[in-house]
Amino acid sequence: MILANVRGRLRAADLRLVALALARGDETRRARYERLLLQQGPDRLLDERGLLEALLALRTLAVPSPALFTYVAVRHTLLAAGVDDRELADYLAALILEFGDHDRHTRIRRADDQTYGYLVDMIGELTGVDDTGERGFLLRVHLGNYSLWLAGLFPDYVEARRNRQGGPDLPYYDELGRQGYRLAAEHRLAERFGVAGIYRTAAQRFPTLRVAFNRLSDRVLFPHVSTPAKLLRHL
Repeated sequence: MILANVRGRLRAADLRLVALALARGDETRRARYERLLLQQGPDRLLDERGLLEALLALRTLAVPSPALFTYVAVRHTLLAAGVDDRELADYLAALILEFGDHDRHTRIRRADDQTYGYLVDMIGELTGVDDTGERGFLLRVHLGNYSLWLAGLFPDYVEARRNRQGGPDLPYYDELGRQGYRLAAEHRLAERFGVAGIYRTAAQRFPTLRVAFNRLSDRVLFPHVSTPAKLLRHL
């Protein structure tokens, strides 16, 4: 299962790159950021205003690791949306990294024969599975994760499918994603794995998280794509 562990994957080289990016070529500033890292730890440096822009603007042979860039992108996008929760940002960064690996987003875990292309398929299986067991728990989690992944990072795809085939709209994903995380938070395994609080917050803030992911997608994943739906999101 996906855990909030992206910050734990960061290495000294990542943090040196953060100081380099923030310094923007000024050695005095770089020394100050390195002192800040030593005195207050990595979280303070990773929250520094302008870090995402600085990483995007890097023009050196050194590039951010996937873990560093994804965490910073998610954390700063959530901060801009008024969501100041490092653990939640850590989890959602892990979600992006995990679901971005081939077809992982269609499976409730890496090693699983069943794939899901539609939310209704997950709901259908949930009605017939043991609610107290591991599979029932993972299905609940996946309902929340997949809803946020698809509607958050690919809203134009959702909108195009709705226009062409009469598919569900973004509020539909908000509602089912919220239900998935809420049900997952209530499951006995959520407390056991220490993720109940993350799921609870994700359920409570789901529409805000989805809109934040829309902005992250527009800015970082598809900055040069222009669609009517994208224009409306930025009005």
